[in-house]
Amino acid sequence: MKSINASDSVFYFSINAPYKQCEVLYAPSMPDVVMLSESGLSVQVPTNRLRQFVTSNGIKGRFRMVIDANKKIKSFERLG
Repeated sequence: MKSINASDSVFYFSINAPYKQCEVLYAPSMPDVVMLSESGLSVQVPTNRLRQFVTSNGIKGRFRMVIDANKKIKSFERLG
């Protein structure tokens, strides 16, 4: 993981979605999804950041996304 700077924004998400709901992450017409962070903010997340965590059961866990001051994603990782 890259270091988190004071100017970075950090968002936490809890996801528990069965595989059937995750199928939309592979649709070419769906490059991003809007997710509600644990702090209550709606955040746009590229679907390719989520796909790596999809299993045959779907996607489950708590995730952290770090965005730099230029609104670029520095990291998106599963915490548990």
